[in-house]
Amino acid sequence: MSFREIRSLHGWRQMLAVALLLLAMLAWCGPAVARTVLELDTTRQPAALADWGDAWIDTTGEAPVESVATDKQIAWEPTRNGTIYELQTGKVLWIRFTIPPAPDAERWYLEIPYPSVNRVTLYTPDSVGQWVGQSAGDTLPVASWPVPHRHPLLPVNVSAEEPRSYLLRVENPHSFSAPLLFVSESYLSHNEQRTSLILGIYFGLAGLAAILSLLSALSLRDAAYATYAVAVTAMGLTQAAITGIGGLHLWPQAAEWNDMSTFTLPVLTVSALLWFLCAALSISDRSRKITALMNGVAVLGLVTAAVIALVEVSIRARLQVVYVGAASVLALSSLAWAMRRGDRYAGWLGLAMLASLAGAVFPLARVWGLIPVSFWTQHALQVGIAIQLPIVLVVLMLRSQQRREHNRRIQGLDRIDPATGLMNGEVFAERLARMTARAQRLKYQGAVMLVEISNYEQIRRDFGARSAEELPLQVAGRLLSCARKIDAVARLGPLRFGMLVEGPLSAEEIAAAGPRIVARCLMPFDGKPVEWVAQARIAQSPLPAPGVEPQRVLDHLEAVLAAVPPDSKRAVFSLKG
Repeated sequence: MSFREIRSLHGWRQMLAVALLLLAMLAWCGPAVARTVLELDTTRQPAALADWGDAWIDTTGEAPVESVATDKQIAWEPTRNGTIYELQTGKVLWIRFTIPPAPDAERWYLEIPYPSVNRVTLYTPDSVGQWVGQSAGDTLPVASWPVPHRHPLLPVNVSAEEPRSYLLRVENPHSFSAPLLFVSESYLSHNEQRTSLILGIYFGLAGLAAILSLLSALSLRDAAYATYAVAVTAMGLTQAAITGIGGLHLWPQAAEWNDMSTFTLPVLTVSALLWFLCAALSISDRSRKITALMNGVAVLGLVTAAVIALVEVSIRARLQVVYVGAASVLALSSLAWAMRRGDRYAGWLGLAMLASLAGAVFPLARVWGLIPVSFWTQHALQVGIAIQLPIVLVVLMLRSQQRREHNRRIQGLDRIDPATGLMNGEVFAERLARMTARAQRLKYQGAVMLVEISNYEQIRRDFGARSAEELPLQVAGRLLSCARKIDAVARLGPLRFGMLVEGPLSAEEIAAAGPRIVARCLMPFDGKPVEWVAQARIAQSPLPAPGVEPQRVLDHLEAVLAAVPPDSKRAVFSLKG
């Protein structure tokens, strides 16, 4: 090999070594180079901090801002979207970032979409290098925030010529994972209008449901409506606390309650729901033990809410999650128990409860530190409740209608046959007397008929006792289909019916009434064999019968039917007027 060739090979080896060194340096510097530059652009909002910042957790919680800004020993780590920082009382999360030069035609804000954060403080150096802070969070009165809002919104000063450095201090008794967003004033105004519309629809629906339930409870005297009114009110207050509406509009000066409400109100809501389910499912009529259990857990909710108000802040989340989870399991179990025992509305109530409980999973998982703050952690419960409210109101309406019908039937048992809903013999006699008097006064004729089922024993023998018991009910339906609105049908005995046909009727019409009913009863029934038909015998008479009292007319008709031989083929027996 020549000297030139050896020199050329040595040169290629040097170039290869340099290339490998450059690749190693790029790989080592990769994370820093790959960071997304924070760019405040009004056409692309909101702008997320993403991995542009650095984060550090101060385990002592005592580091001053000056030392955090200058200490070279701090092990900063890049921020990441969705990172869950494990905090607790006494720990502080620090985030540092620099805003590159950006258009300053509009005012910009650092938005932290997490109403329940305890305290966030944004520090920026002033003209002499002193760090000046501005704070927000639910441990401070919302009215005292730099910008009173549903969640922390901190003004940032941007410059079109030079970068600006910031330090963010976050205090929270449990994990923190809210995204850090930068929004302009115009974007914030437009977005708040849309958010206010959505929240207005939800709170309007909740308020309407609460008012309707309260009015229904007063008018119908139904405990289920009363307990649901309490539950809906508690749900509305819970959502007000979770979304920040409560701190902004309802209790802007009550910082302590604003901090506590996100833990106590969900507990009180679940407690009220247990009382509602106990009343709506009529648990007290089905099982005293389950009633005592549900009422006991509901009362335990009140105790838990009181304990949450007294214990150390970091324990509140654990108590809330444990109680809400246990009470939710009990609620679903009671719904399944009632559904297995024939409650016709338990399934629909279960579907409604599942919608709200599914929505509650997201904020509870966020409180427990399992998932980061997102749209669903803030609004999933609203979506679930919005699905729940109309379903529950419809179920309560149907339930009330059934209860009213049931009460009417109980109150009318002395006048109505409970099996068929037809009038009984006493009412039939009254109607007969009035019809006779009316016909005499107006000088026209009507008709009275006694209808008796003659093949009951045959149906029982051929098709069974259960099928035979259905026969009178089917005949009652056929008689009602033959009757006009002005006519009357009554059940006078297990196999006997009475029918009043209002006049004026001609003699031919009276004579044809009985055969028409016989033919109608002989028609096949849907879902039954052709042989399963009703054979009827009818005794009929015109009304009024001259010189004969109405009761005597009925006695004559009964005597006619009693005298018919069992094997008689004749179906209609008429008395002359």
